[in-house]
Amino acid sequence: MSDYLIRATAFQGKVRAFAADTRRLVEELRRRHDTTPTATAALGRTATASAMMGAMLKGEEKLTVQIKGGGPIGQIVADANARGEVRGYVDNPHVDLPLNAIGKLDVAGAVGTDGFLNIIKDLGLKDPYRGSVPLVSGELAEDFTYYFAKSEQTPSAVALGVLVDIDRTVKAAGGFIIQLLPGLSDGEITSIEAELAKLPPVTTLLDRGESVEAILATLLPDVQVLGRMELRFQCQCSKERVERTLISLGRDELASILEEDGKAELVCHFCNETYHFDHNDLEQLLRQI
Repeated sequence: MSDYLIRATAFQGKVRAFAADTRRLVEELRRRHDTTPTATAALGRTATASAMMGAMLKGEEKLTVQIKGGGPIGQIVADANARGEVRGYVDNPHVDLPLNAIGKLDVAGAVGTDGFLNIIKDLGLKDPYRGSVPLVSGELAEDFTYYFAKSEQTPSAVALGVLVDIDRTVKAAGGFIIQLLPGLSDGEITSIEAELAKLPPVTTLLDRGESVEAILATLLPDVQVLGRMELRFQCQCSKERVERTLISLGRDELASILEEDGKAELVCHFCNETYHFDHNDLEQLLRQI
């Protein structure tokens, strides 16, 4: 069974909700980047949020999430689009910290709180939409909650989680976003908040075998699922794109690489694929300039 997310509404359309099971996606990111458990949790939470935000887009629209908190993990980047394709990386995949005060992976310590959460949306317009908020906790779910409230003026509850097994593989991963739309009464808001307060961590529920549909039904008794979309890791890199990057260096720089090294090796940040160019490859590229 593949990863997926659902879109839903509740309270007669006054609540919009998204929920995602991302275990395979996060495991693929862990495998490609050889992340430590703490880095896996940070990258997995970011990728899960990005996947759900991608589901808010349409057509060929896409977005990039950048988190720069000043912590030892460095920058976290994730891309997602409206087709459920997600990719991501962290600057330091091998960051390793002791467990935090409550015995959990210290994501906030790795991410830091001295920085910003940036969202860049390519909506097919002349200029991309850019939103930015200061990090408030570094645990990431709270930071995305703050982003929705301050940058998009949409009160939201965001839950994100990654459960790492003893062998460092991803045992469970997922999350949800519940957005309160105009028209909700104070009583309805209070009832939603009460259910959120009682809910165990999302990865606890997923690890028990509960579906994302069941999790939303617990929070929103009248929830109506509108659609389901598969999620998967997908990078946009290719040999042709990397060739264009080398050509963009210009004749002098490319000739210098050919003369000094006789070959080139480029690694994609997002998927860790390595592209090799030997002497003949570089000569052919030079002829195109």
